[in-house]
This record gives sequence, structure tokens and C-alpha cells, in this order.
Amino acid sequence: MCEVADRERIERFMAELAAAAREPARVYLVGGTTAVLLGWRPTTVDIDLLIAPESDLLLRALPILKERLHINVEVAFPAQFIPIPPGWEERSPFIRQIGPVSFYHYDLYAQALAKAERGHTRDLADVEAMLARGLIEPAKARAYFARLEPDLYRFPAVDSDTFRREVDRLFPA
Repeated sequence: MCEVADRERIERFMAELAAAAREPARVYLVGGTTAVLLGWRPTTVDIDLLIAPESDLLLRALPILKERLHINVEVAFPAQFIPIPPGWEERSPFIRQIGPVSFYHYDLYAQALAKAERGHTRDLADVEAMLARGLIEPAKARAYFARLEPDLYRFPAVDSDTFRREVDRLFPA
């Protein structure tokens, strides 16, 4: 049975994933994992991530670590849900290097906007926490949205009008 992931369990996951690596990789942590590591939530249900470049060795390690650590791990990241402007890799804050693996928080503006689009209570609280901690700025979030808005047609599940209203509400001018 999977348990919630706290900071200790996430850090153990990171160390064990890095131990499985045989060549350099970047792991971008997302969502609740970012919230726990940056300190505004004590736990998360899932460790969501993206591995780049994609590595069969690391992907094969995920179910093993999931079982060993009793955590839920998913390959899930904002670009699966909304368009992400180029350069997200450079906008992703570095966490730490463990062996050949560099860990990053996936672009915080991409995370905030994906959470705004989804609109769940916890997601919106995460956006508020990111704003309160100065991790994102309203003007930059609006500008980021303006860059991705023309490509929303590629994501038919997204209601662009609803998304725009939520961005305006969360990030007032």
C-alpha cells in the first residue's frame, strides 16, 4: 500500500533513483513534490516527475522504488496538460546533484499555470503559497500565460476562457 511522501521519503527516493543511474540525467520534480521540498506542505500523495533524457534504466527503477518505499510515483509534468513555452529547462530551479543525476523543480511558472488550469482546491492553495513565498510573480505569470495562450488549441480538454479567468483572478494586474 502506498503512503504519503514526506521530505525524508522524497529525499530517499532521489538518492535511490540516482544510485540506479549509469549515465547523466536530469530529473524534474513536479507538483506536491516541489511543495514538500520547498516547505509549504508536509506531504504529497505522488512523486510526479520527468526524466530527461528519457532513460529506460531509470524508468525501470521507478516501479521498484515505488514498491520498496511504499510511495506513488508517476511520470507527470505540466507539458502534458498545457503548452509550455520554450526554455522551461533553464527556468527550472536546481535542487541538487546526486551522482550522475541532477534534480530540479520543473519550471515554477509552468507548474503554477498547470495548477491554475486544473483548478483543484489544493492546486490553487499551492499557487497562493508560491506567490506568498515570492517564488512566482503575478506579472510574470500573466506574461507566461500570454506566451502559451496561442497554443491552447493543441489541448482540447482545456477550456481557454475558464483558464484565462482563473489566471486573471490568481494573478491580478
